[in-house]
Order: sequence, then structure tokens, then C-alpha cells
Amino acid sequence: MPSPRIDVQDGVTVVSFEAGPHTLDEVAIAEARDAMLASSSADPPSVVIDLSEVEFFGSTFIEVLFRIWKRIQDRSGRFALCGTNPYCQEVLTVTNLQKLWQSYETRDEAVAALRDPG
Repeated sequence: MPSPRIDVQDGVTVVSFEAGPHTLDEVAIAEARDAMLASSSADPPSVVIDLSEVEFFGSTFIEVLFRIWKRIQDRSGRFALCGTNPYCQEVLTVTNLQKLWQSYETRDEAVAALRDPG
């Protein structure tokens, strides 16, 4: 089971997963949900979800991402994804979530974008 790792990089909270590739299905998310949701209480409320080690996720993972995003939004914070592979990017496009969430190729790009609101 891929445990999420939560780090702070330049004042931005980053949720990532150990070396993969990982499939984040319902079983995996059930074990990781609480740790992931805890990231939404980050101060300042800027969170990047690094998906560079994730090859597949389903609707349960999308629900967790949405809950984190909503909590961050309620605190006037910022949220982004990075490292999405083509399959995961397609899922975000089909669900129209790419319009809601910024996505960056690398963790450094995402952190820089959230750190600099301009």
C-alpha cells in the first residue's frame, strides 16, 4: 500500500507517494484517506498533490482530492496537482476536473506557482 508522504517545500505542503508505480484504488485510498485529508489543514493553505508515482486512480481517489480541494478553497487557499501521467490526465479531462484544478509537469513548477500568487 502506498503511504502518502507529506512534506513542506518553500511554504507549500506537498503530498506524494513512495516510489511506484501505484494504483490508488478503493482499498489503497481507504488506508491513505486520513493522512491525505490532513493536508487540507496546512498553514498556509497551499497544497500540491504529486502524482508522479501514480499510474492509476479511480473515483474514490477523485473524491478525496475533491474534499481536500474544497477544504483548501474554504480557507481561501491554493491547490494543484503535478506529475500526472497520460492516463490520469485523461481521467481529469473526461471529468472536467482539469478546469477546476491546476496541473503542472513537475513538483517544483507546482510549488513555484502556488508560492507566487501572481
